[in-house]
Amino acid sequence: MAPPDAATADARSVHHAEIRRELYFFTLYRVFEAALLCLTVFGPVGELLAQPRHPQLAAAVALAYLLGAAVLFATGRRGAVETQVAAGVAGDVLVTALAMHALPSLASSIAMMLLFNVGAAALLLPLRRGLAVAGAASLALLLQYAWTVAAGEDEGRPAIEVAMYAISYLALATLTSLLGRQLRASQALAEQRGSQVANLAEVNELIIRRMRTGVLLVDGDDEIRLANEAAMLQLGDAGQGRRLLATAAPALEARLRRWERDGHNDPTPMQLAADLPEVLPRFARLLAEGDQVLVFLDDAELASRRAESLTLATLGRFSASLAHEIRNPLAAISYATQLLEESRDIPEADRRLLEIIYQQTRRMNGIVENVLGLARRERAQPEHVDLGEFARHFVDDYRNSHPLDRDTLDARTDGRPLPCLVDRRQLQQIVTVLVHNALVYGRMPGEPARVSLHVHRDARGAPLLDVIDRGPGIPEAVAGQLFHPFFTTSSLGTGLGLYIAREMCLANQADLSHVALPAGGACFRIRLAGARAIDTA
Repeated sequence: MAPPDAATADARSVHHAEIRRELYFFTLYRVFEAALLCLTVFGPVGELLAQPRHPQLAAAVALAYLLGAAVLFATGRRGAVETQVAAGVAGDVLVTALAMHALPSLASSIAMMLLFNVGAAALLLPLRRGLAVAGAASLALLLQYAWTVAAGEDEGRPAIEVAMYAISYLALATLTSLLGRQLRASQALAEQRGSQVANLAEVNELIIRRMRTGVLLVDGDDEIRLANEAAMLQLGDAGQGRRLLATAAPALEARLRRWERDGHNDPTPMQLAADLPEVLPRFARLLAEGDQVLVFLDDAELASRRAESLTLATLGRFSASLAHEIRNPLAAISYATQLLEESRDIPEADRRLLEIIYQQTRRMNGIVENVLGLARRERAQPEHVDLGEFARHFVDDYRNSHPLDRDTLDARTDGRPLPCLVDRRQLQQIVTVLVHNALVYGRMPGEPARVSLHVHRDARGAPLLDVIDRGPGIPEAVAGQLFHPFFTTSSLGTGLGLYIAREMCLANQADLSHVALPAGGACFRIRLAGARAIDTA
């Protein structure tokens, strides 16, 4: 979009060019006037009229006027406009007065011709200068009349005629000056509005061109009249150089025809070209009675993300409403467990079971709080954690609270401290989700699961925690959707575990990703920021 200063400069340039054009026609008319005066003085037309009172004066005035008019016509495109107009009309007034004295029989006609010059000058000049030109013309006629009377050359012209011409000059100058002011104001407003409309058109074009939604304009002949950048990308190579919708996207053209016939949009996503994302086409007529149709191509993945966001927001509100109901039973179980631990009737062998119940109720309460914190987008509470020590304690706690039978779970560290800053409770929940998935899905048929936690550093020194299994691995087609909410390959799963785990990693300035293993199995890697990097952030 052009800046306001540039738009104003363009408007002024256009206005100046139009004034120059009007001045050009004014000077051209003056040349015609001078030529007509010369024809009257030197041509055969003069023989039909009365002879000049002063032939030499008439000839000199006619030639001088023709020469001056030619000079003003030639120089009309240079210099200030007001200077050119003032100089020209001054010459017109002087020539009129001298010509009326030299040709008394044509005095009324010459005075009449001056009306146009006065009016044109007032049209191009401000009101005060236009009235000054009319006053000068009236004064010149009055002086010429007085000169004629004083010289005893009066041929019976009434004095009222001079007064009528003077009034006519003043009236015409006032009228044309006001008219010129209104025309210039209207023209300036029109130019301003035109510039604004042009700028808005550029803005609209830029917005449409940069929209992530593809936009096509298809006419009644199935020809693509307009297409923005997103639409061309969604059409792929099929839309390059092809202006017919049936050629560029036959499936889209068929759906458009069904919409024109039935009037209903098909909500099914479609793929316009190979290796391109699916789109959701929508149609709307450009005009109620027209045959041009606007085709909107929405990215199906973006629409799916918006739907997921709405669903997750609903889930957050739902989880908040259930938090109180979940916490009350957990509190009751925890309190009952503590009372049972104080009882002397509980055998020592069963007290370990009570300890497991108490630990798991506390862990479930922490999970509820973390889910609520995720729904409320609460910030994590990081603390200094030795990642190797955390992995060893996690394995011990998990073995004590979960029966593994023949499955194995171990931690592999080099024994050296690996500090990081992370919310320990959220990291506990993240690793719990990953280990649970590895034990359930990361096993070969008929064999026990083998899961390990590997603590190490990457090439840049960032702490890494890998949860590795020795199962069949994750297919490539499924790996791209692992962290999508509600995606699951199990009929018993919710599809929220990995999504919540990744969100918690993001809240801790960490990253959770799936790493393919060449030897088989699956690896989920948590990349944490080092304690020093977080301290200096």
